[in-house]
Amino acid sequence: MRVLILSWEYPPLIEGGLARHVRKLSENLVAQGVEVHVLTRGLEESPAEEEMAGVVIHRVREPERPRELAEFVAWVEHMNSDMLAAGVELGDRFDFDVVHGHDWLVAVAGDHLAKRFRCPLVVTIHATEYGRHQGWVDKHPQSHIHGVERWMANRADRVITCSSYMREHVADIYGLEDECITVIPNGIDPTDLVPVADLDLLRGEFAQPDDRLVLLVGRLVYEKGFQLALEALPRLIERVGKVRFIVAGSGTHEQELRSQARELGLLEHGVFLGWIGDDVLHSLYRISDLCVVPSIYEPFGLVALEAMASGCPCLVADTGGLREVVPNEGVGLRFRSRDPDSLAQMAERLLTDSALRERLVAEASEHVLTFDWSDVAARAVEVYRDRLRERLTPSAWSGAPRASVSGTSLVTTALVPMIALSPIVTPRRMHAP
Repeated sequence: MRVLILSWEYPPLIEGGLARHVRKLSENLVAQGVEVHVLTRGLEESPAEEEMAGVVIHRVREPERPRELAEFVAWVEHMNSDMLAAGVELGDRFDFDVVHGHDWLVAVAGDHLAKRFRCPLVVTIHATEYGRHQGWVDKHPQSHIHGVERWMANRADRVITCSSYMREHVADIYGLEDECITVIPNGIDPTDLVPVADLDLLRGEFAQPDDRLVLLVGRLVYEKGFQLALEALPRLIERVGKVRFIVAGSGTHEQELRSQARELGLLEHGVFLGWIGDDVLHSLYRISDLCVVPSIYEPFGLVALEAMASGCPCLVADTGGLREVVPNEGVGLRFRSRDPDSLAQMAERLLTDSALRERLVAEASEHVLTFDWSDVAARAVEVYRDRLRERLTPSAWSGAPRASVSGTSLVTTALVPMIALSPIVTPRRMHAP
């Protein structure tokens, strides 16, 4: 079986968790005997084509992404044009059995390529614009992104989500039947979470020996709920005493969070580190007494899984996919979503009970083993094979085409009206080394 995976990020170009997910999935698919090609974007110095861990990676050169959202939408459309042109070239070299796209950022290219190759289209929806903005998707560019996601979900031969919560969410907002959606949780490989620093020395940079160290990590955006954790910290410090905190990550909400911490008098109790690499992050998990995941919207909760795999007790919001990652008090604690008082109360319980922390660490170390990447890949292969079997049924492929590609011209008559791509000309490919 030969699969073409589309993703807007892939290591070493990392924007967030998607790059890591696609890499681990791809490598474990290779271990299952699948020939995997990843079509992604690269920067000026990136090779146009290379093989890493058995995965063949093809890159189109794109300028650095704009930070302003309206400009970003136009940039995504241009990236899809380049990916489509590059994918057409790949189709002349390889016979692909399945196209697998990840999120709306590659929706148009994935849809067109699947139809050109006459093969099933599988899409994984990692998060939705509707969820990120708590349903406020009436205005551009949120309305555009939401429309693309709806269109993509309804065009796919199979949708994959990372949690049962996300399956219900996607089915509800995009009008899909539950049976059209397969749940495959994210995986984790504890051997990847290797600390590189001298842990005693590192902890000494942030806390005294008798301090309690609280870790907050992730993209600093509203839906991750860091503002709730900051609101809870003064109460927690008052009740527990010597509490220090670390905020690790960057994002559009960062300056607001820094201002909030200043207004609450918290800056003398902790630090904002900004963006950090995986090596530092894995070390921070090891030196912290508690990792808090206060998300308002959370499709899965990879940070919680990483913390548990690293031996760090975890406190998460009782919402979304976090309920499935932390299913009971045997492996972690949950607080009432959006409730700083509940967060402070549960954090106090954890920070003042060393026996509880030790028990959670022991139980969680076994729990995380159920999120094995080889199992994730095996379930993805099952989805691919099911779709290929359906392909053999004539009725499944008798409908009107999604779109057609002729030469270097893109015909978009089947596209949702809000999606407009310019005619494809020579793709901006990078020279192979």
